[in-house]
Amino acid sequence: MSLAETIRNHVREHRSGMLTDLLFALVWVTGVSVLFDVLNGPQWAYYLCLGAGVVAYYGFFASLEAARERE
Repeated sequence: MSLAETIRNHVREHRSGMLTDLLFALVWVTGVSVLFDVLNGPQWAYYLCLGAGVVAYYGFFASLEAARERE
């Protein structure tokens, strides 16, 4: 199996998850950027908020999964 075929198979299997991840990242980065453009916050806080997106991502999808299990 070639590398291109392996990549195609991976994308085909995980397409919706990859799209969800991309949309979450775009919304998070856009939100943080707009917030810091308005507030003119310090650069270190900007990067800290961008990094907090990783924690927010896992927290959001863990709580979503827990809510689905309750149904």
